[in-house]
Amino acid sequence: MHYRNGREAKNGDKIIQLSMDEKGQVIAAGVLYDATPGNDYCNGHIAPIQQQVSGACMCDCIHVDDLAKYLTDVGMNKRPDGK
Repeated sequence: MHYRNGREAKNGDKIIQLSMDEKGQVIAAGVLYDATPGNDYCNGHIAPIQQQVSGACMCDCIHVDDLAKYLTDVGMNKRPDGK
């Protein structure tokens, strides 16, 4: 199991799911579970992470539209071809 950038995926990883189209939008975030090795498509679930409300330092944040543009700029907006 591997993420879009080729990194090996493991249950328990904190992950961000990107859209299937080429917009590179973030559609979910959480912890990966129930993923079965040997399949990079439609595999596993994402348990949402809920944290206590905290202050936001803007210098540590990024707008989701800017993240989507960055992902497009580096070619991570496209899903890899099926195997």
